[in-house]
Amino acid sequence: MPHDLADQLRPITAEEWPPFIRAMYEVFGDEPSGRFLDTPSPWAELDRSLSLWDAGRVVATAGIYSRRLTVPGAVVPCAGVTWITVAPTHRRRGVLTAIMRRQLDDIRAAEREPVAALWAAEASIYGRFGYAPATRRGGWIGRTQGMRLRPGADTGTGSVRPAEPAEFRGAAVPLHDQLRRWVPGNLARDERWWDRFMLDEPEERKGRPAKQLLLHTEADGSATGYATYRRKASWSDSSEPEGEITVDEVRAATPAAYAALWQYLLSIDLVRTVRSPLGSDDDPLRHLIADVRALHAHPVDALWIRVVDVGRALSARRYPAPLDMVFEVRDEFCPENTGRWHLWGHPAGAFCDRTDRDPDIVLGIEELSAAYLGGVSLASLQGAGRVHEVSPGAVVQASTGFGWPVTPWCPDEF
Repeated sequence: MPHDLADQLRPITAEEWPPFIRAMYEVFGDEPSGRFLDTPSPWAELDRSLSLWDAGRVVATAGIYSRRLTVPGAVVPCAGVTWITVAPTHRRRGVLTAIMRRQLDDIRAAEREPVAALWAAEASIYGRFGYAPATRRGGWIGRTQGMRLRPGADTGTGSVRPAEPAEFRGAAVPLHDQLRRWVPGNLARDERWWDRFMLDEPEERKGRPAKQLLLHTEADGSATGYATYRRKASWSDSSEPEGEITVDEVRAATPAAYAALWQYLLSIDLVRTVRSPLGSDDDPLRHLIADVRALHAHPVDALWIRVVDVGRALSARRYPAPLDMVFEVRDEFCPENTGRWHLWGHPAGAFCDRTDRDPDIVLGIEELSAAYLGGVSLASLQGAGRVHEVSPGAVVQASTGFGWPVTPWCPDEF
């Protein structure tokens, strides 16, 4: 193979999709299935794909989805990095580094997305490219007999019922669009992404049960909440029911609707175990049930963030406590970000630009990316020796300013 890998990376055509997708499945160890093996899926953006070919074979894959990401106080364009694979025959040759560099160079050149995001298959890979975990998923699990709602929990006067896909989608789309704007880490869903969310054909389930749809409606018929889950029947050796449900998503416009949806989910006949693998690490459910020990959390990293353009990214979000300070950022992989940045931030707006003033805080792009959504404290990173304070009290001030009342959460894997 020629030495310069970056020159060999190129987008694929629609005709090249089958070998491309099969090469990706092979690296991930998945069994190729579903309707989109021979033709690209509607959400695939082939112009933002990258492939590496050797002797007529795809040996590396990559892609980007054009998404919109909620950040504290705002919504920004976000490059959703996906499809990252390198064949075992071509590892340790700099292929992944070439892919990461090409993607970030292309994102910066387009000047469209100030941040990138991904779900990391392995946590040790992406830090060296400036990505850092910025949200966590709770990994909740509990036994239904212990998960009773608190006495007096307000479930309102509405009702919860199963819904057909068309009715569910008609109600859930505007609800999601309303609610996702308040939660950092949430991603917008256009029609293509709702198609993907609703996709539940048997060949797409990979052995999982069918998706069940719930709506919460008020007495006047207006929808104020929705939930999706999958149910698996099971019986013990003594013929006792041991059914299980896996909750995908619960969203509601009011606390009462949220409580009512969970009351329904926790009361399904013959179910003894409830799982919520993608639920927020700070899910209100923790404060809704009477026995706080009944819900066992196994939180892990979820959405990883990479600040691509420091000035535009920090200018885009809002800051609940006023900030007027200088950050010295170190970014070896994208040296265009390296330097001193003056951030003036406020609940109503922000501005960030280069400066020659002395820094108040020195940090790397990983640390800045981790703190960007408001879920990782700069003070905590300082405690790990990863953020360095120059001006006394600067880390406390910055930690307060970068925080956010709503814990970041991303229920959309891509």
